[in-house]
Amino acid sequence: MENTLFSLLPPLVAILLVIATRRVLLSLGIGIITAAVVLAEMNLLEAVSILWETVKGIFIDDGSINTWNMYIILFLMILGVITAFISISGGSRAFGEWAMKRVKTRAGAQAIGAILGVIIFIDDYFNALAVGQISRPITDRQKVSRAKLAYLIDSTSAPICVVSPVSSWGAYIIALIGTILASHNLTDYTAFSVFLQMIPMNLYVWTTLAIVFIVALKGIEIGPMRMHELRAIRDNQVMDPEKPAPGKLEEDLPVSPKGTVGDLIWPIIALVAGTVGAMIWTGYQAVKENATILTIFENTDVSKSLVIGGIIGLIVTLLFFARQVTVKKGIKGSVLSKGIWSGIKSMLPAIYILLFAWAIVDLIGQLETGAYLAGLVENSNMEVSFLPFLLFIIAGVMAFSTGTSWGSFGILLPIAGDIAAATDVNLLLPAMAAVLAGAVFGDHCSPISDTTILSSTGAGCNHIDHVLTQLPYALISAAIAGAGFLVLGFTGSTILSLVTIMICLLVFTLIASRKFKLDTA
Repeated sequence: MENTLFSLLPPLVAILLVIATRRVLLSLGIGIITAAVVLAEMNLLEAVSILWETVKGIFIDDGSINTWNMYIILFLMILGVITAFISISGGSRAFGEWAMKRVKTRAGAQAIGAILGVIIFIDDYFNALAVGQISRPITDRQKVSRAKLAYLIDSTSAPICVVSPVSSWGAYIIALIGTILASHNLTDYTAFSVFLQMIPMNLYVWTTLAIVFIVALKGIEIGPMRMHELRAIRDNQVMDPEKPAPGKLEEDLPVSPKGTVGDLIWPIIALVAGTVGAMIWTGYQAVKENATILTIFENTDVSKSLVIGGIIGLIVTLLFFARQVTVKKGIKGSVLSKGIWSGIKSMLPAIYILLFAWAIVDLIGQLETGAYLAGLVENSNMEVSFLPFLLFIIAGVMAFSTGTSWGSFGILLPIAGDIAAATDVNLLLPAMAAVLAGAVFGDHCSPISDTTILSSTGAGCNHIDHVLTQLPYALISAAIAGAGFLVLGFTGSTILSLVTIMICLLVFTLIASRKFKLDTA
């Protein structure tokens, strides 16, 4: 049943159940079982064998430890411990008080979160978690809901990474483009120049970023987000206390009254500098004499770098904790073990969701769901001018169903190149840009996407709350971007397509400011 209509069943089951029941692990579990049964063609014993191999593959790859997955899990645990000790040392409290004196509006707090999301563009995983750590004390103090923070994080992480050549995403995409150009003997372009020319054509990115800042500055709350923001403002509850949230410290840990802003800032700086430095080092080690900034980021080991950066950040965090214990006498050293366990425990919900998501994504890959959707594009007899718009939609559906934008890039970018080369080579860049844009859109909407999960974790937001509150904004961004891709396909003009989305954004702002502006009176 691989590469057939049946391959769509497991992701649809999982996603619909997640939305209907709001129980993530149960829904993903049923989706995993469905995928195994479909793969085994209803043979239950074979399905059990497939399930075992999938679960084993999360931890063991080709006879050795699956270091990518294990490093991500280890980094999440380290980040949880860092968060706990920043709180114990009084850093979060001091930073919140410092921010209250300087960031005096909810709009300002949201704008800071969005700006940080744009600035930290090296990797989407790191972006989601680091921006959450820095922004949370500010947004909490200004009564901005965790759901809104998760939206700000998610809608600035992948969109920025996908248009940044100096990022793990950019390096991967440039490598794919180089292969596509070589396969069609297109020697007039270089992969890097093509990537740069595609940046303004990635219309979903610019629409999403624009809406992020419009929503933050204008106080526009659409759909379920309105309820979360009202609860934060009126009841001073930035999240639903009845729902679990990854990254939330469940225990009441003691807090040093002598903490300073430095107790938060320096561990975060160490974390950022350590991670970026490790990415450059691991990338250089892989290429050495052929090292350029692009080859370094193309070959960097992101998960290993996160762990190295996390360890450096943790060491600095514990040094500041030790200073609170021995020098400032603001806290007792006996809280050490409690802080470590509390930090690890706070990340367990995110780790459980990630494990289940990795399993279903692997099974969906075996079912060749992405290949089936891609085949629909190749076999369709369509007007060639619709190609960018259609690829945008198909890439969105593929990333939504599979939970991976990178997988969608790998499958659809070569197909986009094949179709454009065979019909109208002038559509090559718009078609590939549409694939990149659609994959990010689908990834934004998918509850089984790892970046969506990590955005929830970084914000300390219930995962399903994040998915449901972000969805209306993502769909509006996609509708506007879709109009732009239609114009791009029929006119071939990037400028006209950008003008189209600017007009649509202006109309959205005027209508939304009247109908969806939050009344806090």
